[in-house]
Amino acid sequence: MSPASPASPASPASPVSPVSPVSAVHVVVPDGIDDLARPSGGNAYDRRVCDGLAAIGWSVRERAVPGSWPCPDASACATLTGVIAGIPDGAVVLLDGLIASTVPEVLVPQARRLRLVVLVHMPLGDESLGDESLGDEPLGDEPLGDEPQPDGPSRHEFTDARTRERAVLSAAAAVVTTSMWTRRRLLDRYALPPDKVHVAQPGVDPADLAPGTAAGGELLCVAAVTPHKGHDVLFAALAAVTDLPWRCVCVGALNRDPDFVDRLVRQARRAGIDERVCLTGPRTGAALDDAYAAADVLVLASRAETYGMVVTEALARGLPVVATAVGGLPEALGCGADGRRPGLLVPPGDPAAFAVALRGWLGATDLRQRLRRAAGQRRVTLCDWSATSVRISRVLAEVAA
Repeated sequence: MSPASPASPASPASPVSPVSPVSAVHVVVPDGIDDLARPSGGNAYDRRVCDGLAAIGWSVRERAVPGSWPCPDASACATLTGVIAGIPDGAVVLLDGLIASTVPEVLVPQARRLRLVVLVHMPLGDESLGDESLGDEPLGDEPLGDEPQPDGPSRHEFTDARTRERAVLSAAAAVVTTSMWTRRRLLDRYALPPDKVHVAQPGVDPADLAPGTAAGGELLCVAAVTPHKGHDVLFAALAAVTDLPWRCVCVGALNRDPDFVDRLVRQARRAGIDERVCLTGPRTGAALDDAYAAADVLVLASRAETYGMVVTEALARGLPVVATAVGGLPEALGCGADGRRPGLLVPPGDPAAFAVALRGWLGATDLRQRLRRAAGQRRVTLCDWSATSVRISRVLAEVAA
């Protein structure tokens, strides 16, 4: 990649103007969103939005709720009930969907006195979305009993994750999603009023261009090591291109599914690629910046993604992307001003197709150059986090009016 001076991702063609907030906002998030040992896109989004709303004038009152969300036990639900009960009548409340979508028996009755806005990072009841989304099994490992809550339904009435989520989103004053894909999914699944469901895509921080290498063999995967992120698919694809020079660094938490990590290590050993792949564990801050700076391309074999913040983080550094065409990931990848896509997309769960894409990247100088130019074009179209906060601010202001 030819040297270039650092540039910040530019604002979109139609810049978003801040709005004057008219109220305080109570933000309900899972406990631990600032835990550096547990980095996630949802945690990062929540933190940046809280900070961004405060920066444009909202009085932000964070309410962190402990518990294994979205699988709360009775203690977590009781704590949330107390938190919600302590919020004054008429207040605007922004709730992380990992909490809100699981507890209609707590929130639906409160929608009569509070102005609830649910931030949906990922729809529940979709097994393809991995360990943070649930199928049809009841939530929680301790029953709450069949007795109705005061002025509201019992938890037992909500028989599966989708039923619970539908009840909460239908009762909320507004819903915010992090991608157009998620918005469409919620509208199709729950028949919500379209004007009630909004999109606030994640922002991205400005970053220096990654210098890149001539051969393009420095591969980077940034994702928690869990089945739905598809590391097994990635490793199978890498095993099919061992005749080409490459090295793959996998940055992401190793404690979400230890059994899967163990299987992955054995898979790499059997395939003879264990000396060429590195599982680093989570990285944040300067360490993560260094990983991006050393890379030539981001590789992501996810079986599902609602957006894919790591994609725009890579593009902010001018890195092309080889990834799966799932969920909101094509939306995050986007196109530059010239209409060219800054990466290669393949079907999910298909190691052979992923290997073909990797072989194309590693083996064709002209393709690497073309994708790097496209990534540079896409880089200047990315929005920063202030735009995300302003979009959510507008929704909150409408609800508060």
